[in-house]
Amino acid sequence: MKLLLIFFTLMCVTDTEAGVKHHNLDLLACSDTDEEVMWGSDGEEQFYADFKQKKLENVLPPFADPYDFPGGYEWAETNIGICKYNLDGWKKDFKDLPVPQDAPQNSIYTSDDVQLGSENTLICHFTRFFPPHVTVRWTKNGVDVSDKSTLSQFYPNKDNTYNQFSHLSFTPQEGDIYTCTVEHKALDSPDTRTWEVNVELPSVGPSVFCGVGLFVGLLGVDTGTFFLVKGNRYN
Repeated sequence: MKLLLIFFTLMCVTDTEAGVKHHNLDLLACSDTDEEVMWGSDGEEQFYADFKQKKLENVLPPFADPYDFPGGYEWAETNIGICKYNLDGWKKDFKDLPVPQDAPQNSIYTSDDVQLGSENTLICHFTRFFPPHVTVRWTKNGVDVSDKSTLSQFYPNKDNTYNQFSHLSFTPQEGDIYTCTVEHKALDSPDTRTWEVNVELPSVGPSVFCGVGLFVGLLGVDTGTFFLVKGNRYN
């Protein structure tokens, strides 16, 4: 079973001295193929454990107050180990229970306005899906470029479904076609979204006609002035 079979989400509310309530989120997940530990607050991710780099990643924006989480990665690694150890028992206990399914809603868009030749990022967003396991494939002009993409952590929604993002860095060239294909248990077939580089260049027609009209007008003024001067001389 490749679905996330153990998925703990702990939400709590903290009350500061100023009376402001904050919603904190701790997320721990493991399966045969996936593992994730993430901490957040008020709907924003703060830290997650990067098990490939073996460190805790701080994803707070630069303008946020500096905040550290000593021992966070060690805690995550220990508890993922416990989760993996208990996985076989959980699979036996819950093998006959139906798993609720919600198909992802998918979209593809760029992070910035498109300018030919300027590096940009394509974002494939799949949202409101359950269970939290999605396979994503990218192509450029029919060629698989999935190895150049990245995949975000799972982000929980209030209705117990999940969001996730895949990013692909690219340099727009006229006519290039990109696709993002999402596979999920709740989908009858893979869902493919297409994005094509089609930048409309500013039209030069009005300015050309305006320039020609201005030139003809000035030429008419010069011609009229010439004949007016000539006429005055003869008069």
